[in-house]
Amino acid sequence: MVPVLVTNQAGKVVFGLTADDFVVTDNGVRQQVALDPETDSQPLALVIVVETGGTGARHLNDYQELNSILDALIGDVEHHVALVGFDSAPHLVMPFSSRTSDAAQLLSSLTEGDQGAAILDAVSFAVAQLRMQPANYRRAILLLSETIDQGSKTTLNEALRLVSDTNTAIYSFAFSSTRAAVSHEASKLNNDTPGPAHGCFSRQGADAEYEGHYSKQVLDCISQLAPPVRLATMTFLTARNALRTKTAESIAQLAGGEFLRFHNAKDLKANLIAVSNDLPNYYVLSFRPTSVTPGLHALHVETKDRDRPHLVAKARREYWIDDDSVR
Repeated sequence: MVPVLVTNQAGKVVFGLTADDFVVTDNGVRQQVALDPETDSQPLALVIVVETGGTGARHLNDYQELNSILDALIGDVEHHVALVGFDSAPHLVMPFSSRTSDAAQLLSSLTEGDQGAAILDAVSFAVAQLRMQPANYRRAILLLSETIDQGSKTTLNEALRLVSDTNTAIYSFAFSSTRAAVSHEASKLNNDTPGPAHGCFSRQGADAEYEGHYSKQVLDCISQLAPPVRLATMTFLTARNALRTKTAESIAQLAGGEFLRFHNAKDLKANLIAVSNDLPNYYVLSFRPTSVTPGLHALHVETKDRDRPHLVAKARREYWIDDDSVR
């Protein structure tokens, strides 16, 4: 499934498109897509994931009086809502319930955690909760956190796979991480684990031209791969690095959701209202892949434009196929 939000250059939602108005490619190969016209009436399972530790402790007061806004975000459909808090580890504050008011009340009374901000662990925990919900329910995560993960045990590769192998929509609202956290995570970008000894990606025995330029060596190695593999691998490397330096934003983008920054309660409420207005207007495309090669698949969605030039399509960028998914 590929949820798509289409806007014009002014940011206004575009209505009335059909499946024929979209072009979807999987590892560069065009797919035949269908459009589900009634997804906004399907039941919804929503996990609200809130950072209570680290910088998140300063924003706990921003989560007061959100009951009516959460109702608008969910819409008039059958729903289950759960609440997860996290610092250096996630914990279940409220299991799934149909009572949005209970979630809003608990959200407004969260207590300060430790100094951790394990965003990837929290999202992993939330996805595990969602997997226990009925199969006919849409799945969504509302993430309230700082921008960069700090302290997760979930690896970047595991997180990328997790976000890519589920149809969970993730809507991320983030406040800025500290400068120290940003610098620390960015410094890791040049310390990726090298490939096998004497292999194309190995630092040992590499050509002299690559000395001090391992990223160039990686890209040159990728260019030797078959085109679909090359596309997926480039997508993987780009997404993995983005998860490190822009965790909250990248998670939302990879899942085809939305990412918005906030500084205070006023910002947050305005952004939540904006997203609640967008949610009913998503087109939900679906397709059966023409290739079921295990691993990461790069997705690209665009509109044919026709009589509507300069449209902007926002959609998930990838998905994952496990070995046991091959039939």
